[in-house]
Amino acid sequence: MNVVVVGGGKIGRKLVEDFNNEGSNVILIDIKPSVCEQVEESYDVRCVNGNGTSLETLNEAEVRRADLFIAVTENDENNALSTVMAKKLGAERCVARVRNRIYFKQLDFMRSALGIDLIVNPEYATASEISRILRFPAAMNTETFAKGRIELIEFNVGDDNALCGKAIYEIYKKYKIKVLICAVQRANNVYIPNGDFVIEAGDKLHITASHSDLTQFMREIGVIQKKLKSVILIGGGRISFYLARLLIESGMQVKIIESNMDRCQELAEYLPKADVVCGDGTDRNVLAEEGIDRVDALVALTGIDEENMIISMYAKTRNVDKIVTKVNRISFSDLMENSGVYSIVTPKNITADMIIRYARAMNSAKDTEIVTLYRIVDNKAEAMEFIVNKASELTSKPLSQIKIDKNILIAAIMRNNKVFVPDGSSQIAVGDTVVVVTTKPLTTLSDILA
Repeated sequence: MNVVVVGGGKIGRKLVEDFNNEGSNVILIDIKPSVCEQVEESYDVRCVNGNGTSLETLNEAEVRRADLFIAVTENDENNALSTVMAKKLGAERCVARVRNRIYFKQLDFMRSALGIDLIVNPEYATASEISRILRFPAAMNTETFAKGRIELIEFNVGDDNALCGKAIYEIYKKYKIKVLICAVQRANNVYIPNGDFVIEAGDKLHITASHSDLTQFMREIGVIQKKLKSVILIGGGRISFYLARLLIESGMQVKIIESNMDRCQELAEYLPKADVVCGDGTDRNVLAEEGIDRVDALVALTGIDEENMIISMYAKTRNVDKIVTKVNRISFSDLMENSGVYSIVTPKNITADMIIRYARAMNSAKDTEIVTLYRIVDNKAEAMEFIVNKASELTSKPLSQIKIDKNILIAAIMRNNKVFVPDGSSQIAVGDTVVVVTTKPLTTLSDILA
């Protein structure tokens, strides 16, 4: 695949890295010579120094040959303009990052009017992910498939957890709940486990099932699933704005602590149901005055990773039930204790996942269509949702009679709006939604065959 990326910031570099790793031919356009030099040295890709809205620059980057053109500069208008120009020059598909809240309600019109195939808003995407995490507080991270009917959670096994020392088949036999442990991270290793795999303290489990079955399972193993009612957001940026709206709509009490008075006034105007406080969210006295000892959850969303980490660690000492921390440098997450209390979100990874998912869908065969893709287990595995559009070898016989690659697990199937965890007697049918967990990249569902 020929991919052109405009903008070598956090998201742009992540996209260059991801597409380069997948074997695509990648060209980056950036206005700063220093960025071009760094990217060329780091990823061994071609970089064109210039403005993404310049016809000369776009021609030099061979945009006419691009299967996918992605504009992710800091300027929304430039992103939109460069994608329109790229489309006119012959780029097959175009993606633009648009962040401004003013444009949020008119994205569908912009896509149609400008011919942009996909518009991504990193802040809204990040807010949506945090909202999902807060709905399932026992999990470190939560992803959804099949329009929310199937959930995949990341769960840390503590020393006193009921699963410690038990083989997976023993867990299924004892609890008799339709869940599937589909991936396990142990230290730096990732396993797609079979029934004999024994769970140990410190393991990170990725478990999939319907929301109700997952909730019942967490209760059965002694992890109390308490519904969160109140949350403090530290930092009043775009993510906080979108997140506050989502949480208020779900019935939660939301307090935003922001240090900039002008921003506080703006938030108070647009979020009348939120409690907006002008203050320093890194100050213990401010946090005490605003009720950190009484709140159910805290989300650290300042623009500085170190501040977010310190705020989160302090919140844990105050026994806050759930803490979500935004970090831009994913290596920082390793410094935080592996605990179900903390959840780490990285906007550039969330945005890159959305665009990679779109690119995979472009290349998918007609018998299956990629709908959702998440990178899990520190990007060492993927969870993918496919819709089966037509009959194939996979729909011709039960799973026990199909040779599936050992690094792949069919985690869930939804048929006629009913979710079930498949076994050897299950058979995939046309129209099914199929969730697959894998340690190797897939383009189509047929790629699961050994």
